[in-house]
Amino acid sequence: MTQGPFLYDDDPMPLHTGTPRNRNGTLIALLSATVLIAVLMVGGMVLFKGTAAEQAEEVAEVFTKSLAAGDTETAYGLVCDSERLRITPEQLAGDYLQPGTPTVTGSRGERIDDGPVRYVQVRWDDGGTSTTTELTVVPEGGTKVCGTSAGG
Repeated sequence: MTQGPFLYDDDPMPLHTGTPRNRNGTLIALLSATVLIAVLMVGGMVLFKGTAAEQAEEVAEVFTKSLAAGDTETAYGLVCDSERLRITPEQLAGDYLQPGTPTVTGSRGERIDDGPVRYVQVRWDDGGTSTTTELTVVPEGGTKVCGTSAGG
């Protein structure tokens, strides 16, 4: 023991006198709660935003209906960066618009080197005739239209 004048009449006491507590249960509970929250957040994203197919089809529907209504500003806001470099808002209708009323009929997904791509089929009904096109939709700071081709 140390000698000397003490502030109190008692000798200094050891700070940790009891047996140490096992904290493994607390650590396991914290890790489990973190994993559960992560899983719930991913599930919530799908629940509130929709699946990739639903998002792509919704963007394609808004894009084509905007073009058909003559609202090129809204449609141009849904175009990917590479298409923005290629065309102006005035050229957008010439490349994407078909005669008739657009209807999204389905989509298919594919994985390319750059990432996931969805091909959304659009049928343009014009009285007795119809044209089918396929929009290329990519996730790029949101879901964006990045090209079109004849029906697929």
